[in-house]
Amino acid sequence: MPPLVDKSQIFRVCIDDFALRKRFSYGTVMINWDTHRIIDILPSRETNEVQKWLSAYPNLKMISRDGASTYASAGRKSHPDAIQITDRFHLIKNLSEILDRYIKNTYPSRIEIPATVEISGEMETLYDTANRSKRIKYAQQKSKEGLTIQEIAYLLHSGVKTVERYIHISENEIPEDKAIVRERQHQEAIRQKQREIKLAQELVTAGKSITETAVEMHHTNKTIKNYLDPDYSPINGHYDRKRYGKITPYENEILEMRSIGKTYQEIFDEINKKGYDGSVAAIRMFMQKERAHRNSGGDESFSNGNRHEYIHRRTLTKLIYKKLEDVSLISESQYNVVIEKYTGLAEIYALVRDFCRIMFSKKPNEILIWIKNARKMQNISELQSYVEGISSDLDAVKNAIQYDYNNGLAEGSVTKIKLIKRVMYGRNSFQLLRAKVLLHELLYDKNN
Repeated sequence: MPPLVDKSQIFRVCIDDFALRKRFSYGTVMINWDTHRIIDILPSRETNEVQKWLSAYPNLKMISRDGASTYASAGRKSHPDAIQITDRFHLIKNLSEILDRYIKNTYPSRIEIPATVEISGEMETLYDTANRSKRIKYAQQKSKEGLTIQEIAYLLHSGVKTVERYIHISENEIPEDKAIVRERQHQEAIRQKQREIKLAQELVTAGKSITETAVEMHHTNKTIKNYLDPDYSPINGHYDRKRYGKITPYENEILEMRSIGKTYQEIFDEINKKGYDGSVAAIRMFMQKERAHRNSGGDESFSNGNRHEYIHRRTLTKLIYKKLEDVSLISESQYNVVIEKYTGLAEIYALVRDFCRIMFSKKPNEILIWIKNARKMQNISELQSYVEGISSDLDAVKNAIQYDYNNGLAEGSVTKIKLIKRVMYGRNSFQLLRAKVLLHELLYDKNN
């Protein structure tokens, strides 16, 4: 039988839940803040059960917990005069995750901005000679300017014999400058969508209802409503998107090395030493897609011939968690251009930084100013829910700012319980689990 604890000598505790059977049943663990040892575990996290359990410890003065309303309510009912402290880590983590999701759901996968640095003529050549037609014309132009075949071959990253063939092709034999298959399909899809939008508008103008138009065109009512919206764009929002992958941290290096004539194998050897574990073929595919992307026109706001740069959305979400100097894929000048174009991002970053500062400031009343500022960002509904949550638990949040206590002890104890559960896999009841956990704590105290 586990040894009994002198409950009258327990003054400060932290509590947290743990899974007995994940997604089905949960228990609660209590840790003594003064000894850092587990006092007891309970096979429930329901308010009434936890309240009754806590009431058995008559002298509790401080309860540290996460933001769960069940624990907050149980603490108030069992010890109304005790100081309740919510966990700073979870407060910051939950806010960061909310804003991370908002950025992912709101902004494109690659943010297009005007170029912040000058690029070499070799780099321009790399982008401007994306297909055979352009390469032939470029080779003939440079030949007329007096460059040797070897110099042209260096600029085009081609063999000498290939350049010789390019130069001797007559003007009427130069192939047409054709768009890549994906681009042709994209343009055809846009034209088809424009025809459907026009037809939907004509049918509604002729007196048909949205439902009748939807039936005739074999679409849903929502689709027809979209077609009637003057701000609706026929361009697929997923077109030209790009996912963050293994090659992303090395993109600029690949472009620079390729622009000075390095082969794909040489580029692979260089970035492989720095941690790249992809293939040479992936580098070739990246260059092909990058050329097509740069020559496709990109964002209409920059389609006047100016050069562009692209910032990954994942880089923007990293700025929620890290300082600008700790994120390698964006420079200060690029950051300034991004937040100038998307002012909402600047507000998000300022909100997170201010919240983190307040959490460790020892000035609890500053959270009231933060809440007021956060409520102004009505466009982020999840943020408003978060603000309402901490407002309803304001005293515990203020205590988290004022005191040094947190739920770190509980997190470590939950990990310990998980380990004991794994060792006992398939043959432990709650009573046996409780006995083993408390016996482990007793033996630890005796050995120390």
